[in-house]
Amino acid sequence: MTDHTQILVEKADGIATITLNRPEKMNAYTRTMGAEIMVAMDDIDADDGVRAVIFTGSGDRAFCAGADLTPEGGGHVFSDPNEVDDLSDERVRDGGGLLTLRLFESKKPLISACNGVAVGVGATMQLAMDIRLASDNARYGFVFARRGIVPEAASSWFLPRLVGISQALEWCYSGRVFDAEEAKAGGLIRSIHSQGGLMQAAREIGREIADNTSAVSVAMTRAMMWRLMNTDHPMEAHKIDSRAIYRLSRGADAKEGIASFLEKRTPEYPAKVSEDMPDFYPWWDERPYS
Repeated sequence: MTDHTQILVEKADGIATITLNRPEKMNAYTRTMGAEIMVAMDDIDADDGVRAVIFTGSGDRAFCAGADLTPEGGGHVFSDPNEVDDLSDERVRDGGGLLTLRLFESKKPLISACNGVAVGVGATMQLAMDIRLASDNARYGFVFARRGIVPEAASSWFLPRLVGISQALEWCYSGRVFDAEEAKAGGLIRSIHSQGGLMQAAREIGREIADNTSAVSVAMTRAMMWRLMNTDHPMEAHKIDSRAIYRLSRGADAKEGIASFLEKRTPEYPAKVSEDMPDFYPWWDERPYS
């Protein structure tokens, strides 16, 4: 595993935990941190032993206090320091968006355990995760309008789909910081936990996935849910789920799923995400930045 400087990565019992690890700066985000998370995700996606991923922050004050506004060495905070004329230049690309697009491509379910302040990219990076939990001291803020910029990390795509357009606009227009209760009421998070119980709750969700489900089924389900919810007709979903059912129903995991149910035992699914995804996966074309 690559040595990281701004995150910690732990794998245990089928669950990987990625901890944002700059506690002296409330885990403030840098491009280095983003790059390290993406490297870790490449390793995790290739590791058939990992069945779920939990993200959290180091310490009990913050998940991530947004972009580091005082980066070492100075320079631009929100964008590349180079001046370019062509906005399709790769150097224009938003670092938070590079991260959330990588998380979007994950083959493993992603669980956020938000243990304190999560503002700016600290909030938007969690939107590309599948299940979001918070501690009772969590505070969220889509503060971009208060910094003279706009929502980043592709959050203008993710946030309205999670909480609805009106709630998304209210939080982004005001840029105010709000507590976990409001986040839950607005549909941003699943549940609120004590600071001491947050990681246990996240691990219980990961454990339920790891112990009871087919890795290939989960990887396909994640891709289908995220990619098909915006198609213009349910026929597009019907095409993909029909093909997936047809292929997977003939596989070893379906046989084991039926056998373990009838025999009333814990399943032992043999298929691997690295080798046994259906032959039509991926069914989409990669989107270029242009």
